[in-house]
Order: sequence, then structure tokens, then C-alpha cells
Amino acid sequence: MALSELHWDQDASLPRLGPVQAKVTVGMVALLCFINSYDGEFVFDDSEAIVNNKDLRAATPWSNIWSNDFWGSNLSSNSSHKSYRPLTVFTFRLNYLLGGGLHPVGFHVLNILLHAVISVLMVDVFALLLGGIAQDESSCALNRAPKTSLLAALLFATHPVHTESVAGVVGRADLLCALFFQLSFLTYCKAFNTGVDKAGGFSMRWIVVSLSLCAAAMLCKEQGITVLGVNAAFDVLVICNVDVYELSQRLLLRKTPLDARHMLRSGLLSRLALLALGGLLMLYARWRIMGTGPPAFTEVDNPASFAESVFLRVVNYNYYYALNGWLLLCPWWLCFDWSMGCVPLIKAADDWRMVWPLLLWCILIGLVAQALSSPDRQRRRTLSLSLVLLVVPFLPACNIFFRVGFVIAERVLYLPSSGYCLLLASALGHCCHRWANCKKLLCVSMLALLFTFVARCALRSHQWRSEQSLFTSALAICPLNAKVHYNVGKNLADRGNATAAISFYREAVRLHPTYVHAMNNLGNILKERNELTEAEQLLYKAVSIQPDFAAAWMNLGIVQNSLSKFEQAEKSYWNAIRFRKKYPDCYYNLGRLYADQQRHVDALNAWKNATVLKPDHSLAWNNMVILLDNIGNLGQAELIGREALRLLPNDHTIMFSLANVLGKLEKYKESEGFFLRALRINPNAAGCHGNLAVLYHRWGKLELAQKHYELSLKLDPQSPGTRDNYNMLRRKLDQRKRHAP
Repeated sequence: MALSELHWDQDASLPRLGPVQAKVTVGMVALLCFINSYDGEFVFDDSEAIVNNKDLRAATPWSNIWSNDFWGSNLSSNSSHKSYRPLTVFTFRLNYLLGGGLHPVGFHVLNILLHAVISVLMVDVFALLLGGIAQDESSCALNRAPKTSLLAALLFATHPVHTESVAGVVGRADLLCALFFQLSFLTYCKAFNTGVDKAGGFSMRWIVVSLSLCAAAMLCKEQGITVLGVNAAFDVLVICNVDVYELSQRLLLRKTPLDARHMLRSGLLSRLALLALGGLLMLYARWRIMGTGPPAFTEVDNPASFAESVFLRVVNYNYYYALNGWLLLCPWWLCFDWSMGCVPLIKAADDWRMVWPLLLWCILIGLVAQALSSPDRQRRRTLSLSLVLLVVPFLPACNIFFRVGFVIAERVLYLPSSGYCLLLASALGHCCHRWANCKKLLCVSMLALLFTFVARCALRSHQWRSEQSLFTSALAICPLNAKVHYNVGKNLADRGNATAAISFYREAVRLHPTYVHAMNNLGNILKERNELTEAEQLLYKAVSIQPDFAAAWMNLGIVQNSLSKFEQAEKSYWNAIRFRKKYPDCYYNLGRLYADQQRHVDALNAWKNATVLKPDHSLAWNNMVILLDNIGNLGQAELIGREALRLLPNDHTIMFSLANVLGKLEKYKESEGFFLRALRINPNAAGCHGNLAVLYHRWGKLELAQKHYELSLKLDPQSPGTRDNYNMLRRKLDQRKRHAP
């Protein structure tokens, strides 16, 4: 299709920019929208995919990236999310290594730059979809980009629904997938630069490159495979110049048979077969990599997929589609999470929300009808390609082929939004052509929409800068979402505001009575506030709902231990260990229980297990030294203390405990060295000054003892033991003065 056919594009109220000018403009606008998120924190899913993901660490072999999922869990594990995105994790690891660790600025800057590059490439993608591939190189759409492609790219660059993908670091998967998606499409188009009139005029080499880039997109995010559908549609509608209306007439009314010989001569069938074969091989490889089958999602993740009747499942799925469409049309109601009651299920046919799926399908059917029957052939083609770009990338998220683990996820709209932007931009061009008297009004309206998008992006990306602002912003959007209240409560608790956190945790449990994680966190806070009875009830309810919840079992054991229910506490600890084999913190708390019961050997064994599972478990090492010291086994205490310091050379608490042991063994010089090292690390430790003073007192260095007693009392005037020792020293010094010659 030549650009001359785009007669309506000439009437669009936009300046015609050269390719370089258009791309620079789009790139700058894309940067402007999200630049204020460059110095944001790691928020929400970033903690699991980046902060706690060992695959990013230099000590982890690079090969682990190819055997683990996106979150760092082994793909063969039943608990794995099965999201296989090694190329995305590879870029995270490069960020970590080049940026010197977990510094979020580098991660955010790369996301923003990727969005700018993708937005710039959209100028070429839209130009090819609108203008096609011309035989004359000078008239190629890439050299004479239609005005509509610039407007569509600007709409894409500024669409607020992209904020989650750009401002949230885990959105890197969607960005990289979109980048390789575009490159796959552009290289597929490159295969036809010999001209479309020549029979079978295409380069097999570029087709293979396009398939390879599709595989790369899929290794960034599973959605990448959908580029094969877009490539196939472009081949049929643009390369082979198949008229949608005529094709529909042949298929539905069977007026004339399809010309298979023409398709063979043009190479269409062989190319479609190659695309299908490549797609099947990628899906087969992906299935083999998953190992144990698809991930197991819960009702909380996607409640509609657990609805009892097929009718309710279909209705709610279509309601979700309508909500996704609304987010594209009016991206004001944005939320980091749409689960747990944020979108209540439609449970009856008389629910007023049934109107939204019906409205969605009326719009889609109307667009399809226009794509099939419009008298303007170019309009039919543009509509068809826009719908393909809108619908095909969304298919993996629509619950048709497999159950997905979310209700609505704004990030999955990153690619489908390009189809919506192309629809909107081409609609403006047609309106300007049809209603020339309203061109200024249409132009002002579109500029107002772009400015609104930019402002909304800036506001939303600012909210993504910290968990506090992100979680709080969701309260107005999804007040029925228990997870929103849970996350706000967790953030408040992490910042030390336990009182406010309790109210949000209680609301989360009220909204979702089986929300075990909210019960666990609420129980923990109540435990710290010594409200042990209610804490025990909450934690017991949590493990009753989810018997394999190891953390809740451990916390229940801690509460029961505080209530002197020692036998029940021991059972709770062992339940936690049964459900989580490698649980050093639970072994540590079990050791404390045994120590309280004077079961010294059992306590030492439990703490030893904790240090085997977690060699840097400072509390377990320190408790072993203290217990051995208390029972008089000073030699073993010294050995354990030295071993602990070999692993934790800068731990002042272990230095302090070992120094006490060495002092009792009359190894005064070594003991003094460890006390002084501990004080260099923590100079305001009153207990350390006091015990060093006792050492000097025993050693006969009374002046130094006096100095450190006084320092200890200055830091902690209420310490009775230190005060008594200091008075004893003063009397001794006074006696020495009286008997001095």
C-alpha cells in the first residue's frame, strides 16, 4: 500500500516531521513522562524479584538464571511461579554488577530509557502498519512516516497505564518483551524489501532472524510469542494485499473459492507454515522447561477462574476484559494490585455490571464490522491491523488458554495499548478528513488529551517512588482490596507505627476473613505488645486455615512459649520445621524454649542446627556461648565463640560474650582486646563498659576499672550491678589511699 492511499492522513491537524525529528520528539516526551521515577525505591514485587533474588548476586553461578524462574526459585519446584524470563533476570544481574549492588537508580534509569526506545520504534511500527512496504525505497513508510504514526507513537509514549511497567522495576519484563516484539516485527517486514509484486519475493534469512527475536521476546516474558500472530496478519493484509471484505465474502458466502495457487506463488503459505512451526517449537520448549506443569494459583489470585458455573466464569472473564478496556480509555483509576475483593465477582444475571461486557462486545463487533464492510479499503486494513495489535498480545492474559494468576494487571496492557493508540490516532485522522470545519477543535482536544496523559504519568510515576505513597494511593481506588490494606499496614509496621498498622491489618482480615498473612502479621504485632491471648487466637486460626504456613506455626510457638505453654510451643515449632525443612529462625526459637526448660543439650543442638542452616545467625552463635558460659563449660564456650567470630568477625555481641568467657578463664589480655574491639564498633554499650571495668577490677588495674565504671554509669545510671561494683571499687581505692605512706 503506498502512502498516497492515506488521503485522510494529510488532513490530520499535525505537523509532518521527518523521521529523525519525529523520533526525537517521541523519545523526549517518553522521558518527560517518567523521569521523576528515576530515583525511586524498590517497591512491591521488586523486593522478591530483585532484593531477595539470589540470582542477581555475584556469588551465584550465571547458569542459575537459566534453571530458575523470574523470582529465583527452581523451576522444578511445585511452588515455582513458572515465569521463565532469563533474559530479563540477566539485565537485572548486569544492573546489580555494574551499579555496585542494590542501588535502585540504575534499575529505574534503564527502565525509563527502554520505554523511550520502545516509543521511538513505535513510529516505525505504526508507519509500516499504516503505509506498508513500497517497491520504491524513497516512498517507503519508514522514510515518509504518516502524521498518524507520530500521533499514535506520542499516545503510546504518554499512556498512563504504562506506569507500572516503567516505574516498577519488575516491569522490565514487559519492556524487554515489547522491544524484541518490535524488532521481530520490523525484521519480518525487512524480509520483503525486494518488493511485493515479485512472486515469492522475500528473504528467508530475515524470516529466521524474526523468529529468533520472537524467541528472545518470549525469554523476556511469555507474551512475546504473540508477535507471530501480528506478523502473520501483516503478511496476509499488507504483503499479500488480501482484502478483508473480499476474504470475508469468500469465507462466509462462498461466492468464489480462495486462490491457493496465488498464495503458493506469493510464498504466503510457506511463510505461515514457518511461523506456525516456529511457534509450536517455542511452546514445546517452554512446556518442557516448566518441568512439573503449570503453576498452581489460588482462588485469591484469580477468583473468577474458581467460579462454580461456566456461565459465571465466562461472564466475569468478560467483565475483566471490559475493565481492561476502560483502563485504556480512561487510565485514571490505576492500582498496583486488583485482587482480593478489588473487583467483586458478578454472581447473578441481574447484576448491573453486566452492562459493561455487553458494551465492550458491542464496540468490538462494531469495529470488526467496519473492518469487514467499510467502503474504504485502506480504512478496513488499518482497522484490521489495529484490532490485531490490540487483541493478539492480550490473548495470554485472557484466561482462555490457561488460568492466569491475577484479576487485572496493568503491565499486561503495555503491548495491547499500541493497538488502542493506533485506533485512536487513525480515528482522529479520519475525523479531520471528514469534518474539516472541526479540525481545530479536534486538534485542541487531542493536545489536551496528550497533556492530560503526561500529567497523569508524572503523578502516577511519583506515586511509584515509594511503597508508602504507592500503597496509600490504592486505598481510594480499591477500598475493598484486602491486600491493599495489608500492604499499607506492613509498610506502617516497618516504619515503626504499630498502632496504625494494627487497624489496617484488622481491616484486611475483616475484608478477607481467611487472609492468613494478615493474621500472622497482626499476631506478631500483638505479641510484641504483650497482647498474647488474642495473638495466639489469630495465629492458631491462620494455621488452621493453612496448615503448611510455617512462619505462622513458628510465631504461634513463640506466643505459646511466652504463655508458658511449653509443650504446645514445642509442637508448634516442630510443625514449622516439618513444613519448612530449612528454617534457622525456628531452630533458634526452639533452642530458646529448651533453654527456658533447662534442657541445655537440646538447646545447644537446636542452635547448632540454626548455624548450620544459616552460618551468619549471630543470635544462635551468641546464645550458645552464653549458655556454655552459664553452665560453666568455659572451654567449649571459648571454642564456639572463636568459631563464631571467624564467620562474623565484626559482630560486637559475640566479641562481648567471648570476652566475658576469656575473663573468667583469666586470659585477661585477650579478654581486654575483645572488649575494646567491641567498644570500637559500639562505643555506647553500657554493659560492655561495665564488664570491661569488672575485668580491670579483677586484673588489679583499678584506675582503668574506675574509668569504665563511670562511663557505664553515665550511659546507664540505673544499672544496680554496676553501681554496686563501682562503690566496692571506691571503697577499695579509699582504703589504699588511707594506708598509703
